[in-house]
Amino acid sequence: MNHQAPVYVRRSDDAWLTVGYYHFYAWRGRRPFWAGLFTLLGGFPIAYFPYADVRLGNITLAMATTAGSGSLIIGILLITLGLALWFQQGIRVFAGVASILLALVSLPVSNLGGFFLGFIFSMVGGALALAWVPGSPQEEITAPAGDTGKAAAMAGSPQGIPGIPAPRETETVHASETTAHADGGRNSAG
Repeated sequence: MNHQAPVYVRRSDDAWLTVGYYHFYAWRGRRPFWAGLFTLLGGFPIAYFPYADVRLGNITLAMATTAGSGSLIIGILLITLGLALWFQQGIRVFAGVASILLALVSLPVSNLGGFFLGFIFSMVGGALALAWVPGSPQEEITAPAGDTGKAAAMAGSPQGIPGIPAPRETETVHASETTAHADGGRNSAG
């Protein structure tokens, strides 16, 4: 091989997928994502089953009830609460309580809460919304002057693991006659 020949780096067409995944991962970490997803998924069967009909050959089975509009309202409210949890994480307590209450109301109103499928999803989503607490931001690690790149991210970390601060150095104090009683009564002099 010629060491002076230009090197062409083939750009991966999947690079945008990787970047998109990491952006989504970071977005998901700053909000009650799973609570919103379960609440959103719980609203669909509650709103769908009262209006669904199953065709078996020439026979049509309709599961419509007299409370179809109530089921639709409960389902749409749960879907809205699920989306609100994603984009307005400040209302997580309200959305969690409302999701649990709507799931309980869906039992008698909407075909046993969408045949228990929507009920379970909504209850889990509401519980996750109530349990989620926003995390505190990490301390930024300051790198020594002139240090850049990977070494800057690992500055002060044990074994070079980024994000874990190094243990703090403690002061060693030797016992004397004045500190002997603070050390459990032991005297260092003898």
